[in-house]
Amino acid sequence: MSSDPASREVSRILREARDGARVDDAALLPLVYDHLRAIAARQMEDERPDHLLQPTGLVHEAYLRLVGGESLAWSSKAHFYAAAAEAMRRILIDHARARDSQKRGGKRLRVVLDLVDLATRHDPAEILAVDEALSRLEKQDARMASIVKLRFFAGLSEEEAAQALGVSPRTLRREWTMARSFLHRELSKG
Repeated sequence: MSSDPASREVSRILREARDGARVDDAALLPLVYDHLRAIAARQMEDERPDHLLQPTGLVHEAYLRLVGGESLAWSSKAHFYAAAAEAMRRILIDHARARDSQKRGGKRLRVVLDLVDLATRHDPAEILAVDEALSRLEKQDARMASIVKLRFFAGLSEEEAAQALGVSPRTLRREWTMARSFLHRELSKG
């Protein structure tokens, strides 16, 4: 994440929001929109073409969740983008749950996923299986779950994710490996 004027302005707005100021939507959204759109496009890459949400709609719905809530304590741009990616992930999961319950009567399928494709699955049953595995990981180790969210869903580099979590890149790499192993085991069961 660069130190250009726009990037500095995003940091200023987020810092003010963290300190209790109201988020200036008119100023913030244009500065972060392209990055949020890229995150949304990455998350929706393999979604079915007739998906009710398109990347633009996903960005707007996630942005409303981000700035419409009570807690706006983002510690950095990386933290903000990670929160945005998490909001988008939750929105897609909510849509998958709704679709799965209509399409399959709520029955769940056991699915084996390639972790490389974790963030881009389009089958509702697979999305729900990933979400359940990630929830189990979060109960076991919240930081490893955060690493998965930052790397897969926010698309942050190892360095950016390490900075967002306040850990060394070496620690992040080690926990990233353990998190992927955990998810692989969980998704391969059955």
